[in-house]
Amino acid sequence: MAGRPEGGREGTRPQQRRQQMETIGFIGLGIMGAPMAGHLLDAGYKVIASDHRSKQPADLIGKGLKTVSGHDAVAKAADIVILMVPDTPQVADVLFGESGVASGLSKGKLVIDMSSISPIATKEFARKINDLGCDYLDAPVSGGEVGAKAASLTIMVGGEEKAFERAKPVFEKMGKNITLVGPNGVGQTTKVANQIVVALTIEAVAEALVFASKAGADPAKVRQALMGGLAASRILEVHGERMVKRTFAPGFRIELHQKDLNLALEGAKALGVSLPNTSTTQQLFNSCAANGGAKEDHSALVRALERMAGHEVSE
Repeated sequence: MAGRPEGGREGTRPQQRRQQMETIGFIGLGIMGAPMAGHLLDAGYKVIASDHRSKQPADLIGKGLKTVSGHDAVAKAADIVILMVPDTPQVADVLFGESGVASGLSKGKLVIDMSSISPIATKEFARKINDLGCDYLDAPVSGGEVGAKAASLTIMVGGEEKAFERAKPVFEKMGKNITLVGPNGVGQTTKVANQIVVALTIEAVAEALVFASKAGADPAKVRQALMGGLAASRILEVHGERMVKRTFAPGFRIELHQKDLNLALEGAKALGVSLPNTSTTQQLFNSCAANGGAKEDHSALVRALERMAGHEVSE
């Protein structure tokens, strides 16, 4: 078209895209939250965080992260507020504590809790946020630090479909397998079920490698062989390698997996369900924590079995 600068059409797209995007508040820029927020910034979203407790990551500031004072200020400035904090009490404090998100909300805004917390508490949090005229999604994730950095997280969502459709473009910048599984609380229930599977599979891989190693086999080659058969799994691939190479920096900390299995066992008691292997695996995590390993990656569960065997898995 006459008069248009060369490449002008392409040059306007990022600005136009940013204008159409909702502003995101992001609370909880830790191991998982920081790369998740980074993907949103890379996609052109305006992202706002709170300087409530600590300095925000320098690389996110470099990408354009803005900070305000207080969680209520985040809620006032954002259209969608995302939480990614460790546990139920922290979510309650961020939402409803002094200068909390709830006090800064106005009608029509959306709160998304991507933490892994109690399904029962989640239903109550959702009700309180809904009473303010806002939507609420519980959207815990699976995939760990690797998935957060690769934007390949599995996202399990509980809430209303209209809120899910509004949030989906945001989720798609952070994850790949994104599923609305039911109403509020069901996302968290799905995450608890996920954590049962992950914990028990880590325990199975650890048992297999301790057994093979003490029997005199090379655990690295055993793991390689198992990856070609029915025993193959993402956990054998990633966490099995951690066990062999002794790389236990988190990742996903044992203390957080203990928290998730507590939710499973508390829920099982309330439902009258028996989870015998979940209970046993929790005891192994407890053993690791008692021996100073609470902040190690959950693949370090192998250490509990190694202590009982008097033998360490190694290359």
